[in-house]
Amino acid sequence: MQEIMRIQADENDTSSHSLVLGIATTAEEVEQLQRLRYEVYTNEMNVVFPGAVNGVDIEPFDKWCVHLMVRDLKTDAVVGTYRILSPEKAAEAGGYYSELEFNIDQLAHIRHVLCECGRSCTHPDYRNGQAIMLLWNGLARYLLSNNYRYMLGCASVSLADGGVQASKVWRAAKRDIDAHPERPIMVPINPYPLDKLTLTDDAKTPALIKGYLKIGAHICGEPAFDRDFNSADFPVIIDVANIDTRYKKHFGLA
Repeated sequence: MQEIMRIQADENDTSSHSLVLGIATTAEEVEQLQRLRYEVYTNEMNVVFPGAVNGVDIEPFDKWCVHLMVRDLKTDAVVGTYRILSPEKAAEAGGYYSELEFNIDQLAHIRHVLCECGRSCTHPDYRNGQAIMLLWNGLARYLLSNNYRYMLGCASVSLADGGVQASKVWRAAKRDIDAHPERPIMVPINPYPLDKLTLTDDAKTPALIKGYLKIGAHICGEPAFDRDFNSADFPVIIDVANIDTRYKKHFGLA
């Protein structure tokens, strides 16, 4: 693993861990993070992976990606991961993974500086914020060091609740989209039927989406229906220039 940074556990916080963030450099490390993805996605979302072999989430785009990984320094276990697809590698791969779900023609003018992040997950015992902040730090540093400006991704919202959470996310997103007609829109190839979303104010916004929005990202279109994950996938884009100042400093962007 090519180390990027590490953090030490807070002695006064029993939920904290000593962690190291890096880039996977061997096939063995990639397999370890693929096993984590399989474990998290199948156990928590009941996802069925057609290409999975012996508990490993093998996905075709993996070979084109840079893989961020977080390890526990005490146990050496891989506890978090994100993958990054650069515009150059996307061209070699025939496009971005997101293009399997969305038409992104309106992003054509920024493709040369547009990276894609995805396949993110953290082990359930490491969701106190440490691991995800390390991963976001890694994403930001990657963009900065390679002179990319935009990060594209899909934020998946489980439909196991009948679409309650997805409804809350979409209503807030639509207000923002309507307020900014100048922004590019991604159009779902297989849209989730919005009339099926349960309208309620009781739902909570998923933590990952809340985190994206807090940083300065915005949802740029209606959700696509991901049948394999049984989720509504919202297209998300982050402009490094618009990242909240607090996070720019935290990520070393200012």
